[in-house]
Formats: sequence, structure tokens, C-alpha cells
Amino acid sequence: MTVDGCVFCEIAAGERPAHVVLDDEVAAAFLDTRPVFKGHVLVVPRGHVETLPDLPAEEVGPFFARVQAVARAVEAGAGAAGTFVAMNNRISQSVPHLHVHVVPRNRKDGLRGFFWPRVKYDGDAEIEDYAARIRAALDEPAGDGPGETAPGPP
Repeated sequence: MTVDGCVFCEIAAGERPAHVVLDDEVAAAFLDTRPVFKGHVLVVPRGHVETLPDLPAEEVGPFFARVQAVARAVEAGAGAAGTFVAMNNRISQSVPHLHVHVVPRNRKDGLRGFFWPRVKYDGDAEIEDYAARIRAALDEPAGDGPGETAPGPP
């Protein structure tokens, strides 16, 4: 299924120009127009889904097999020592269509760790509280929207 006005659906359908590097029945992959580094590729599922939790379970393996293949190809094609593979779900997701960033990496390339600050837990009790809430959410059926399977932070 494609969604009218979705840039990534249009690229996957061949209706919008892009520098496509992979195109099959499962996914499309193309160069990012605003790359972190040259060779930065976006991998999108062919059908429109907004986030990873929306991707049907039977499609996760085939989709991530394409992400894996693109990661290998980016290293080889861009002459990179490795890759940074990442995705956003809703927050910071510039296009509301699931997409995985595969960014070529080399030592001393200027990218410093993650793009966000780190925080510390207020001790073992808080760590266990978060772990317990996440474990409980894994045991519950998925909800229909964000935050419906587990309460937010205290």
C-alpha cells in the first residue's frame, strides 16, 4: 500500500526521482538527499508503514535482510571501515514512513558517538523500575498507538 503525498512511497513506486541503489519486492534503498556522509543510504519498506512497531512481524526479517545487505554494500561501495545504522520512530522522523539510515563510517570522521546527550539513572532501584516496566510491556499485547503498552517515565 502506498500513501498519497508520501515522498518515500513515491520513490519506492518510481514516481519521484532518486538515486536508487536497491529496488525489490520488499524494500527500496536510495541515497539520502541530505547525507551525514557521502554514501548515506535510506532503506524503506515498499509498503507504507510509519514506524517499526507498525511493520508486520512476517516482514521484519526480509526487511532487515535488505538493511544488512545495504550495510555491506555501503562499506564496500563507499570505501568505509564500517557503518552507523539507525532509525527514528515518530520523534525526529522527518518523513512518516519507516526508514533505516545506513551511514558510512571511518575512524576520525568527525561523528562523535550518538547525537544526543547521555543521562544517568538515580541508582539501582530506578534502573530495575525501568527494566521491570519494559519487561511487563513486552508481555502485553501491542496497543493501537504510542504509549499504550506501558506507562511513561515517572
